[in-house]
Amino acid sequence: MTDRDDSGKQCDALSDARAHLEALREVLDVIANSRDDEAPVFECILDRAQALCGAPVSALVLVRPGDTFQTLAAQRGVKESAAQLFRDRKMPMDAEQTYAAKSILERKLIHLPDMAHSDLYKAGAAPVRAMVDEIGIRTVLFVPLISEGEGIGAITLFRHEISAFDDRQIALVKTFAEQAVIAIQNVRQFKEVQIRLERERGMAEVLHLISTSRDDEVPVFDLILKKAAALCAADSAALALGRAGDSHQKLAASLGVDPATQKVYDDGLVTMDPDISMAASSIVKGKPVHVHDMADTEGYKKGISHYVTVVEDTGIRTNLFVPLMTQTGGIGTLILFRKDVRPYTADEIALVETFAAQAVIAIENVNQFREIQSRFEREAAAREVLGVISRSRDDEMPVFEAILENASRLCNAPLAFLPMANDARTHVSVPAFRGVRPDFADALKEFNEPMAESGLVAVRAVAEARIIQSADLVNDPEFPASGRWRNELVETEGARSVLLVPLMQGDIAIGAIMLYRREIAPFGAHDVELVKTFAEQAVIAIENVRQFRALESLNAELGTRVEEQVGEIERMGRLKRFLPAAVADTVVSQGSDKLLKSHRALLGVLFCDIRGFTAFCETAEPEETIEVLQSYHEEMGALIAEHGAGVDTRAGDGIMVLFNDPLPCDDPAGSALRLGLAMRSRMAELSLKWRRHGHRLGFGVGISLGYATVGMVGSAGRYDYTASGTAVNLAARLCDQAKDGEILLSPRAYTAVEDNFDAEAVGEMSLKGIHAPVEVFRVVTGD
Repeated sequence: MTDRDDSGKQCDALSDARAHLEALREVLDVIANSRDDEAPVFECILDRAQALCGAPVSALVLVRPGDTFQTLAAQRGVKESAAQLFRDRKMPMDAEQTYAAKSILERKLIHLPDMAHSDLYKAGAAPVRAMVDEIGIRTVLFVPLISEGEGIGAITLFRHEISAFDDRQIALVKTFAEQAVIAIQNVRQFKEVQIRLERERGMAEVLHLISTSRDDEVPVFDLILKKAAALCAADSAALALGRAGDSHQKLAASLGVDPATQKVYDDGLVTMDPDISMAASSIVKGKPVHVHDMADTEGYKKGISHYVTVVEDTGIRTNLFVPLMTQTGGIGTLILFRKDVRPYTADEIALVETFAAQAVIAIENVNQFREIQSRFEREAAAREVLGVISRSRDDEMPVFEAILENASRLCNAPLAFLPMANDARTHVSVPAFRGVRPDFADALKEFNEPMAESGLVAVRAVAEARIIQSADLVNDPEFPASGRWRNELVETEGARSVLLVPLMQGDIAIGAIMLYRREIAPFGAHDVELVKTFAEQAVIAIENVRQFRALESLNAELGTRVEEQVGEIERMGRLKRFLPAAVADTVVSQGSDKLLKSHRALLGVLFCDIRGFTAFCETAEPEETIEVLQSYHEEMGALIAEHGAGVDTRAGDGIMVLFNDPLPCDDPAGSALRLGLAMRSRMAELSLKWRRHGHRLGFGVGISLGYATVGMVGSAGRYDYTASGTAVNLAARLCDQAKDGEILLSPRAYTAVEDNFDAEAVGEMSLKGIHAPVEVFRVVTGD
């Protein structure tokens, strides 16, 4: 070989190297400009690979984990028949069938100088045979795309003649494969970011709609289905509601669901049996149910009708059921459907779980809103009835009519009756009713049913003094057909579900409120409670009218008694001039001054005073002293009134407050301590204010719990309601010992409040007037 020949080969090699580098740079430029689409990169790679490697046919295939087929991502020169095999998913991911699959699965480069002499061709692999015999492919190069140690695809170059690829060409294609992986990763990362942003936007949209849809959850459901289907690439979606124990599920919202499936839900045919329904299983078990392929389920293989319908009629293959979970369990499920076999990823399932949680928020928000609205309506109705009661002192009929009108409206019961027993309790009539036909209304005026052994629900509720409910009166064996009145209600008026609540006077029912619905729709617990309230109001109205009529008949006899009562009231009014307001009000309300007499009572006793007040008075101007004392008593007096104390006695800066007499108190020690904490907090603010004026004043509190003697002390024109005894002395002495900001408790007071307040023992103290040392406790924090 001549030097010229060697020089020519070196020039060719240099030229090839430059061409290869230029091709690689070109691909890198396309990668840099193709952030959201790897297809231009694939096309550029195949163009450059074909041109530089002399391969008239090229392809780039991709696979995902779990795929059973190869996807043709890009090609140059591939025959339509071969491309159709990829589109029809007939190019298997089987290393025993195709060399592309073998290269990807085994993550190795495969170079076949002549595929007609390859192992798979000899073994009769159909795709290999077709490529050689039908398309005429002979020399092939398969270079795998490897990402994070896993094969994700392959670049394939084909030659029709037998001509092996050289080392430089193979090295170039390997570099192209690495660049393809970079492009795939870049696009994947870009798309992941975009998907994450889109998901965040979707969730934000749903949350915003939740905040503006207080009274209707359906718009939120529709938006959730739209976003979930779009972000998870689902062909259709649905949101069904149902709880464990329900007979069937209800379709609350749907997207792209076929009419036949909607009708199945509307007809109540979608069961809540977890052994039959995957949605029910998800709800009952409280976790997602993910069906990769409906055609691979036992239900489909056994030929169960709705499984076959789903697969063969609707074409649905991959299903995801995510439950809507509350603190009390599952209340429904969010369902996504795909018509191709493509399982959902963990990220997609987590996203749908988030949407399911948002659906629960929407449901609970709307339920709370409706509950509040319902409560307002019921309270308004109750107030309306009370107003009618107050205006109908001599006639209960306007009250009955108002009660039936409100009960009928609020309980969605178009038929309402008020059967009443006569005074002898021998017969039941119906003086008030609404919602019936005019001819039936005329007939009801004649209703006078004997109470003994009557099978009518209207009579039985009064006779048996019990609440009666029936989901379907027609088919309830407890209430068999019994004559004209039942037939009128059931057959003519169409009554089905019924609720009766008796009007109780003591242990006896004097009547009942009876509500009917014309469909099978059982009354709920809220309905029962509301009608019980109306029943109590009806009894009040009846009793008011009875009392009014009785008072009118006795009016002449009551003159003297009224005068005596007026004199008593005047006497009690005079008491208010010298008794504490709380005591005077109690005496007046009881109509007796017995409690003014000395008696024993369990008291919560609070003593408090200002620390440093004596020294302050010695140096301050009289006006300043009065101003401080006035401010102190105003603030403490307001707190004492706010905490419902029975009596307070004041002397200078000292204040004694009693709990549990004369006004009863469930927790005397706790009430006293809560007052003490409030006083200490307010005094801290006052002390800071006074300190700005140069007054250094503090505040101490002592609290005890025990029995003391309580009653009136004094003489004509000057009386006080006060207490004396060890418990009083002990609270006073504890107050003396309390430092600024301290609240000291007696042992018994501490025992009464220790479950709700924090306190610490400060040891035993010898207190003036107390014969033995006392274990004292200091309050640390409030409840």
